Amino acid sequence: MNVAGVSHFRELAQQHLPNFLFQYIDGGAYQEQTLEANRADLRDMVFRQRALVDVTEMDLSTNLFGMDMSMPVGLGPIGLAGMYRRRGETMAARAAVRAGLPFVLSSLALCDLEEVGAAINAPFWFQLYVVKDRGFVRDLIQRAKDVGCTALFHTVDVPVTAVRWRDIRSGLSAQPSFAGGIKWWWEILTHPSWAWDVGVMGKPHGCGNLTPVMGKNPKLNDYWKWVGQNLDASITWKDYDFIREQWDGPLIIKGIMDPEDARTAASVGIDGVVVTNHGGRQLDGAPSTISMLPRIVEAAGDKLAVTMDGGVRSGGDVLKALACGAKGVFLGRAWAYALAGAGEKGVDLMLAQIRQELASEMAMCGVTSVQDIRAQDVLDPRTLRDIRDV
Repeated sequence: MNVAGVSHFRELAQQHLPNFLFQYIDGGAYQEQTLEANRADLRDMVFRQRALVDVTEMDLSTNLFGMDMSMPVGLGPIGLAGMYRRRGETMAARAAVRAGLPFVLSSLALCDLEEVGAAINAPFWFQLYVVKDRGFVRDLIQRAKDVGCTALFHTVDVPVTAVRWRDIRSGLSAQPSFAGGIKWWWEILTHPSWAWDVGVMGKPHGCGNLTPVMGKNPKLNDYWKWVGQNLDASITWKDYDFIREQWDGPLIIKGIMDPEDARTAASVGIDGVVVTNHGGRQLDGAPSTISMLPRIVEAAGDKLAVTMDGGVRSGGDVLKALACGAKGVFLGRAWAYALAGAGEKGVDLMLAQIRQELASEMAMCGVTSVQDIRAQDVLDPRTLRDIRDV
């Protein structure tokens, strides 16, 4: 498979998917300023290239939230991944296991906890939305424990659903209409490989984890309606008493973008945070994740394991995040593009390329272990000034 880089997988994904699904993966909120900032700020960072350093032996391994990892990269939670390839979450989870990396299953996945657990027969992690029905939340956490999930990621940056102009234009989140229905069917019929693989053979198309409250065959528009009506906008830091009553393993908050929130997370016994703006899909006009990472790392000190996502498309991007203090980096769109564009083998190849790129960039910066990465050793002085002046 001659695919080189995440941007190439993106091209393949666009070819394979009906437009409404590609735009869902690819787009962000409103004018997509935050989406663009995530990539632009990573691109603008400059490495410090070193020479004549013995880089014969490279060690990319690490441990995060009790899991030994072959490199400090994980597959973050992606909603509806089973709509990109047949039972897509199981494909990505198997690829993560083969690579020695963690997989985080979304609450809004097509494949439910039990299906993923049976497919990989290995520990994985689970992402949780807290909804108004606390009984359902309690049962969902128990299901995660029963299938062997070892870390729980609570997403906090979706108190309400954002308006995403691309999804409105594509018809994914708009009210159904006759003309819109014709457009959807045209997109499906002109993508026969996807229509057979997912549309016919990939059933059921319901979000498996929500089956107890939504049934087996709701329409996509029904999900947006249900999520909008059931996300609990009243949740506060006090609700971690409830979550801790249900979960005694590593608990990570996904969606921290402010140093004060990081300090509060440490004070209530959280184990880690993911610095993320939801891939630019929520608050448009928010800063990029890489620009906020150093300040949140400083605020967290040694009380929290700080990770990040947002705009990461290469091993070089991973190295930049590690240099800014992240203990690990989660891929989102990168694995969604790879899955949609080339299936399970695509995710395998994408992860292998990320690993090769990370090792290569580390070597040229004169660093041989991810445990030894420091900003001053890896980043050019101009970049250091920029991130300290943010």
